[in-house]
Order: sequence, then C-alpha cells, then structure tokens
Amino acid sequence: MSKDAPAIVHIIDDDESLRTALGRLLGAVGLRTRTYSGAGDFLLNWHDDGAGCILLDVEMPGGPSGPELHQALTQRSDALPVVFLTGHGNIDMGVHAMKFGAVDFLTKPVQRDALLGAVEEAIARDRARRDAQVKDRDLQADYDSLSPRECEVFKQIIAGRLNKQIAYDLGTSERTIKAHRAHVMEKFHVHRFVDLIKIANRLHLE
Repeated sequence: MSKDAPAIVHIIDDDESLRTALGRLLGAVGLRTRTYSGAGDFLLNWHDDGAGCILLDVEMPGGPSGPELHQALTQRSDALPVVFLTGHGNIDMGVHAMKFGAVDFLTKPVQRDALLGAVEEAIARDRARRDAQVKDRDLQADYDSLSPRECEVFKQIIAGRLNKQIAYDLGTSERTIKAHRAHVMEKFHVHRFVDLIKIANRLHLE
C-alpha cells in the first residue's frame, strides 16, 4: 500500500451510534475508518494494512477495558498510536494513559477540532514509526552486505582508529584499508565519517 494512501482510523467503542457518527466525521476529512464493538472484536479482526491510529473507549462491557487493551498493544512492535475517548475519565486515568504513550485523552462529547487534531498527531506518529522501521531494515540489509573484512574495518572506523592503525591490526596495507573503507561508504550510501557513526548507533553497534 502506498505511504500516501488515506490513513485508517480504528474506532473501538461499544456505542454503535457514536461509532457511526465518528466514522462520518472522519470520512468527511478523507480518512478511512473501521469500527469495532469492543477490544475483543478488534483483536479478532484487526490486521495491519496501513498507517493509522486507534480511537479507543475507556470502559467497554464484556471484555478488556480500553486501558487494558492499550497496555497489551504497547508490547507489539506494530502497535498503532491510541487516542482515548471517555465519558467516565479522571485525571489519574488520563495521566496513566499518557504515561503509556497515548496521544491524547479526550472526554465525550468530544469537540470536533480537538478530535481531528489528536487523530492528525496520532497518524503522523504512526507514519514516522513506519518510516523509521523501513530505514532500519534498509540499514540492516546494507550492513549484512558487508564482507567479513569490510565489517571488521567498519567497526574499527567507528571506534575512531586511523587507516594505518587498522592496517596494522589486520595485518594488511593502508592502501587496502582505504579500499575497504571506500567500499563500506559505498554500501551504506554515505560520504562522511559522521554518517557512519550515526549508522552504527542505529544498528546498536558498539
């Protein structure tokens, strides 16, 4: 799916009339929506097919509560950002939700601008997460493409060692190390030492 495709807002609320009203409001601004009657319904039917967020009721009968579902979702690498909607919230509940990464904690009846602003922020967060995951996968693929010797050279480069020092450690010539260094730069598509440091940090290399 294109990264520019309309985002999907997943509406989880036991109030069918509210789900319908929210779906119409969000659809009017170009967003796609999917609705679920509760946490269990969402867990059974949700599949990740594009950027989006969750509008989540706090109290839902017959299954996990909104906060319980939210905490379970935070354990997943593909978790969607959550905006809480509640008619029974309190300050402590809102603080707890935000502590666990909720984008916002809105009370019903929710104001249109507040809702759209929170949804816009949540979708932006999700798109940023997806972009970062793609970049990390690409970087890992670049790293995996290094030969064993290039990998050794790369690790010594990011440790701040000079070409002649690396050559001495690896028992080869400085000219050969320069060639390996050029290959490493080429495979990572960078031209500066500082970019290699940034890459090493993203790959969690020491």
